[in-house]
This record gives sequence, structure tokens and C-alpha cells, in this order.
Amino acid sequence: MKPLVTIAYCPKCHWLLRAAYMAQELLTTFEEELYGVTLQPSETAGHYSIRIGDDVIFDRKVHGGFPEIKELKQLVRDKVSPEKNLGHSDKK
Repeated sequence: MKPLVTIAYCPKCHWLLRAAYMAQELLTTFEEELYGVTLQPSETAGHYSIRIGDDVIFDRKVHGGFPEIKELKQLVRDKVSPEKNLGHSDKK
């Protein structure tokens, strides 16, 4: 079964657009590998995290900010399709 990515964001911080942008980028890049991307408003102020299934791959408070889209694609790729070439977004 293909994995589901969940982006939990703080609606009070107005991070919906950031979450939607990241969802769009992931769905475009991993259209064959992902089941989907869910946007989940968090009840905790300041919360922003990204999970694949039950595994948290990014947490704003742990990592100190937000991921660059290149970094996020690499994190997702490493979990769902390690052999996938990300082109210009790939690690050097």
C-alpha cells in the first residue's frame, strides 16, 4: 500500500498556505509513490510537523524552523522511494 503523508499545521499561525504548497510539491514529485497528502489543522499553537504514516520525518520545533522544499523532497524520497532521482533537487 502506498504511504500517506500528513502535514499538521497551526491554523492560528496562518500556516495553511505553507502546508498546501508543500503538499502540492510532494504530490507533483511523488505522484506514483504516494497515496496522498493530508492537511491537518493542529490544536497546538505553533505546531508544524510532517509524517509518513506514523513516522514523524519533520517537526518544526525539533528542527528549528521549516524545511526547504528540496530538503523535504529528499526526506520523503528517502522513506518512500530511495532509488528515485530528484533531478536538481537531489543531494550533491
